[in-house]
Amino acid sequence: MSIIILGIESSCDDTSASIIKNDTILSNVIAGQKVHEEYGGVVPELASRAHQQNVIPVVDKALKDAGLRPEDVNAVAFTRGPGLMGSLLVGASFAKGFALARRLPLIAVDHLQAHVLANFIQEAGNTKAVPSFPFLCLLVSGGNSQIIEVRSHLDMEIIGHTIDDAAGEAFDKCAKVMGFPYPGGPFIDKYAREGNSEAFEFSKPRI
Repeated sequence: MSIIILGIESSCDDTSASIIKNDTILSNVIAGQKVHEEYGGVVPELASRAHQQNVIPVVDKALKDAGLRPEDVNAVAFTRGPGLMGSLLVGASFAKGFALARRLPLIAVDHLQAHVLANFIQEAGNTKAVPSFPFLCLLVSGGNSQIIEVRSHLDMEIIGHTIDDAAGEAFDKCAKVMGFPYPGGPFIDKYAREGNSEAFEFSKPRI
């Protein structure tokens, strides 16, 4: 029996909706938010308002791209955290309303665990190898830089993490200081490739 899940992600400034059938992605729609560009970073209040505007069109397009109707969905998953409180609330509220109206199971997903488990998702027509348990996962996402021991889909342990700025935070702060437009990460990455990797000596990371 095939299981079709509508996934909703709203932890920061992107409103995302995806349709997954068993372990295969049928559609994935993302709406960004240009409103933050003039501030050089994400403004939480503006992010939550933009999510309210984007969530219905994004879900509608995800269903259409997958060739499905709302009544074809068997369950709804949403990001419960970590993330920006207002942004999370928009995604959670929509997911709860959608599930309640159709009497569907509701699945609350940990944002960081989802990054790890994304390694197991397949794309239609493009089968890839997946890791076998146990394995180590380097998670570098926004405000998080972690090394995680993954024993099973639901058994994970953080065995190391940064004690100062995460990689994403460092990118954003450096970009803002240097006057790059938001998001500044791609500019940092571009110019770093053109620089001298031996110019500075950095301490070695330890666990």
